[in-house]
Amino acid sequence: MKKYLIYPYFFVVLLTQSCAQSTDNTIKKPVTDSFSEVLVADGIQNPWGMAFPSKNSILVTEKSGKLFLFTNGKKTEIKNTPQIYNRGQGGFLDIELHPNYEENGWIYFSYSSSDDKRDGGNTAIMRAQLKNKQLVNKEILYKGVPNTTKGQHWGSRLEFDDKGFLYFSIGDRGNRDVNPQDITRDGGKIYRIHDDGGIPKDNPFVNKKNTKKAIYSYGHRNPQGLVKNPFTGEIWNHEHGPRGGDEINIVKKGKNYGWPVITYGINYVGTKITDETSRPGMEQPLYQWTPSIAPSGMTFVNSDKYPDWKGNLLVGSLAFQYLERLELKDNKVIYREKLMDGLGRVRNVRQAPDGYIYVAVEGKGIYKLVSKDE
Repeated sequence: MKKYLIYPYFFVVLLTQSCAQSTDNTIKKPVTDSFSEVLVADGIQNPWGMAFPSKNSILVTEKSGKLFLFTNGKKTEIKNTPQIYNRGQGGFLDIELHPNYEENGWIYFSYSSSDDKRDGGNTAIMRAQLKNKQLVNKEILYKGVPNTTKGQHWGSRLEFDDKGFLYFSIGDRGNRDVNPQDITRDGGKIYRIHDDGGIPKDNPFVNKKNTKKAIYSYGHRNPQGLVKNPFTGEIWNHEHGPRGGDEINIVKKGKNYGWPVITYGINYVGTKITDETSRPGMEQPLYQWTPSIAPSGMTFVNSDKYPDWKGNLLVGSLAFQYLERLELKDNKVIYREKLMDGLGRVRNVRQAPDGYIYVAVEGKGIYKLVSKDE
């Protein structure tokens, strides 16, 4: 069992137009606690999504296209999975259980799909049930169009709200100048559907001609974090910026989150994308990271297992290879801290029904955070 301390992460929070901006300046804060990282599922290269069908089991999607069930650490490969268009950042992506999974057995997946065509792929949403170590009753609920051979910005996370609506994200698919701001097109959006794929009658654009009726918000770049705030019921997301400008947002009905018209980031080569960081009618992020941490996966902590962390947000960093803890007050980030620093690219983090935090690390597997006093 490997031990680690929760190291203090120093920062200054600047407030600009209600947006907390990260910097490299420092404010010291004492170490809060110490935990052990326990490897509970290994032998998986890129664990993209996690779901917990029981206290002793974890379903894990492998980006390359496989689905594994770990039961008390024993790995079983699940058969009859979706056909994956494995290109670039795409692959077998997120997984989510229906809120009434114990009664109906529905499991939801997001993945890169060519739809049996040869002109590239786009993000698809499927539901299925698990029986005799294979998926059965597979139903495609949504498929982004058009297909493209570009390999970037598929999204894609899944989350249910308290009313049973399913939210999912599709990135801008590398077409930033068209997709995010156009509600007649897929890409750069967060969507809301019924659990069977139907379109809610109160979605914001259902009565507008030629629009994508499942769209709930738009102007996003590449959302790879989507979580329900257990204290308010709101859906929160985070998304990759370009070079700088990774964002945390609260997802609101019909709102425009600005990409690429407004952003705190710049092009990877150092040139400007826009001179604007705000514009009337476009939402400001709750928080933004500059430099980018490349966020992936996100969970709120409300478990008694971590009493000092209640109300905190945990976010994985791909770029800097750590788990970030963010303390919040009045929807502002007031403190950040590095956890699991240097262990590897953190692809996902979730609080499971057993109350523990599980962290998916590329090339390593799934870790559970356990107090050193247990």
